[in-house]
Amino acid sequence: MSERNTMSARNDKQVGNGGDLLVQVLREAGVDTVFGIVSVHNQPLVQAVSKHLRFVPVRHEATAVSAADGYARATGGLGCALTSTGTGAGNAAGSLIESLSAGTSVLHVTGNVESRYLGSGRGFIHETKDQLGMLTATSKHAATILDTDGAGKVLREGVAAALAAPGGPSSIEWPIDLQYAEHVIDVVEPVSESPRTPDVDELAVAFALLQSAERPVIWAGGGVATAGVELTELVEQWGVPLLTSNSGRGAVPEDHPLCIGNYGNTPVGRELLQDADLLLSLGTHFRSNETGDYSMPVPAVHVQVDIDAAAIGRVYPAEAGVTADIATFLRQLSGLTPVDAAWTERARATRELVRSKQRAGLGDHAVLCDAVRAAFPQDSVIARDVTIASSSWGNRLLPMFDPKSNVFPRGGGIGQGLGMAIGSALADETRPTLALVGDGGLAVHFGEILTMAQEKPWLVLLVFNDGGYGVLRNMQKGGGEDTYAVDLVTPDFPLLAQSIGVPYLRIGGAGEAHEVLADAVSRQAPVIVEVDLAAYGDMPAPFTPPVTVPGKAAQ
Repeated sequence: MSERNTMSARNDKQVGNGGDLLVQVLREAGVDTVFGIVSVHNQPLVQAVSKHLRFVPVRHEATAVSAADGYARATGGLGCALTSTGTGAGNAAGSLIESLSAGTSVLHVTGNVESRYLGSGRGFIHETKDQLGMLTATSKHAATILDTDGAGKVLREGVAAALAAPGGPSSIEWPIDLQYAEHVIDVVEPVSESPRTPDVDELAVAFALLQSAERPVIWAGGGVATAGVELTELVEQWGVPLLTSNSGRGAVPEDHPLCIGNYGNTPVGRELLQDADLLLSLGTHFRSNETGDYSMPVPAVHVQVDIDAAAIGRVYPAEAGVTADIATFLRQLSGLTPVDAAWTERARATRELVRSKQRAGLGDHAVLCDAVRAAFPQDSVIARDVTIASSSWGNRLLPMFDPKSNVFPRGGGIGQGLGMAIGSALADETRPTLALVGDGGLAVHFGEILTMAQEKPWLVLLVFNDGGYGVLRNMQKGGGEDTYAVDLVTPDFPLLAQSIGVPYLRIGGAGEAHEVLADAVSRQAPVIVEVDLAAYGDMPAPFTPPVTVPGKAAQ
């Protein structure tokens, strides 16, 4: 091993190469596991991480970011992905967009050509035009390391930007010659960001509106992830219904009698909102798929609280807006008078009604939901790809008890679920993790099955096999069209599992679900469980995505 790859003391300072510096910065941020692919343009980084931390060699750069994303969500901290330059960095872009959409704190470190060739356009191997511009477009923060003196500062600024609320990915490109060069390895104590407190005047206006409301409803988004205690106290003190976005689930445990959950855009949820006289929204984007393309009714009086000032009134007009940390804001509401008992009872009744109606539409598929919840502990991460099971019961009926358990692609991209599940599982190997995927989404990054087999996390891969893209198939059939481009060849899952040394189990009917999933969890190892949907049978009400097809609505 060369001197450059070994930490040493010189003049009372620690020195090493770029990889040693990266390890120090990651340790300061509490990161112990890194995901990526080794390349000629990142070997010093991967070597140091492999020696001093844990490096997980995934099969595709997009999964490196997805796994780092899952790791960050499961820990509530920072995830890290290492990729090569050019094509490697480009492969990561789709997952960076997901991290940006979700506000997940990810540090993406990619290589680049030697610093003397940067921007030369001469066709150096792995070179691409304006890589920093691409990273800037797909990340919250992007920067280039231009010399050894400033490398630590650039890395730490990237970490700080990723962790600052609202979070997001930071991408740092690092020329290969500067990775190999000697760096001084300093130690810096991380500085925590102070929560943003509400403006006194904004708070006063909001409080007066909340106090005067007779039938208020709370809508909680992903911004409440660290405000669960405060939100639960407000719901109980005020006695009001709690609706959530998909991202807001779990901050208040979903067995709470006033937590209606992710049902705001259902017919029953819309009736509740129509009868309400005030909406308090907390840290939410009001995404199109969760509001019926913004057709969901919202009371005329809307009090919106968000850490991002640009979010206030962006989707629905807000009579009062407060730019602040959600937990800090909620702690200011201890004086609110409880609403009339009839409105509190309406919350309880609505909660039961939306679930009973959904169970009727799911039929025997509701048993799969029950079996998952029975087999997995409440703190298990349930990582869900975009598939029928996730989009129907996984995103609503399946109870969540902690925001860190609620992992799914918030940007709606298919194929990221297994990578997120691997990252989540390796973040905490003391409890099982579930990857809930469809056969179509699994095929997008099929090679990550090998990563699962190699790393051996306590992970149940639950594959819903309907031979293609079931969501789009239902959408096409529901529109009276012949299906097209949705039928796919799927593997023989028993043979696949055998070939990689992973146990295989099958669910062919509702009566098998509880026993099979309990068996899978008990093995404390990776297991592939196939739900054979041809044998299992259809839902009574086929699931179709809540999106508007231009031209269809008017017909």
